[in-house]
Amino acid sequence: MQRLSIVIAALATLVGTSALAADMAVKAPPPPVPAYTWTGFYVGGNAGYGWHDPTVSVTPNDIVSSATTCGGAFGGTCIPPTSFDIHGALGGVQAGYNWQINQNWLLGLETDFDWSNIKGTGTSNFSLLGSPSSFQASENIKWFGTVRGRVGFLPWNNLLVYGTGGFAYGRVDAQAAINSPVLESADFITGNSYSCTSPGGAGATNCFLGNSSRTATGFAVGAGGEYMLWNNISVKGEYLYVDLGHGNTTNVAAQATVPGAPIPSSFTASYSRVDFNVVRAGLNWKLN
Repeated sequence: MQRLSIVIAALATLVGTSALAADMAVKAPPPPVPAYTWTGFYVGGNAGYGWHDPTVSVTPNDIVSSATTCGGAFGGTCIPPTSFDIHGALGGVQAGYNWQINQNWLLGLETDFDWSNIKGTGTSNFSLLGSPSSFQASENIKWFGTVRGRVGFLPWNNLLVYGTGGFAYGRVDAQAAINSPVLESADFITGNSYSCTSPGGAGATNCFLGNSSRTATGFAVGAGGEYMLWNNISVKGEYLYVDLGHGNTTNVAAQATVPGAPIPSSFTASYSRVDFNVVRAGLNWKLN
């Protein structure tokens, strides 16, 4: 009987230990972490830098502007093109929607709008009626926006790399001026003339002046990466090439004429294609 009691006690201990171990095995694993999904709407902000290298060429529009520069009859020379750099900071907002197709691929649509300080000025020198003179041109991309599709790859659940492309638009302002110490020139047959004595006296700024402003359209392409910090906050870095088509054409007209020849003599300043580069960083907040 004593041996039977020992056997029964040993079996009870073994059964109890097994039950406890089984109970511990069920409770030990932590609860599963829900997988993050990129699907949903998001909004955010961005800041960055842009740059562009425009060229501006000049052609005379009438017999007076031609004869006193490229005509050569009075010691003038053609106005050479000016090439210069424009650059500056930019910043704005973006919003979009992502659709995560599977564990590794994503499709999306994004729109953004940035205020811009991408601007600069260039100068070239020439001879007007044999006198040293200068041509000055500037360009300013005041703001731009895009509407783009995105195709993304997820090497890890919280890291997105993507290519992007779509429609772009922007405000492009241009200004040009010709300054010279020449007093005046006129053709009383055609009525074209210019005078640099007014405003401001001989050699004053804006002897000839012109400006233009337009909203241009084109396309944008680029690539970037985005990293999820928390379930609804991500940071991104991006490069875009933005092409807004042909450049501005600006009529650079005399600001004062000679009595008896009232038609302002003028030149045409033609700007090269408006295509610029953008690098920027941003922060996104996923709404759902």
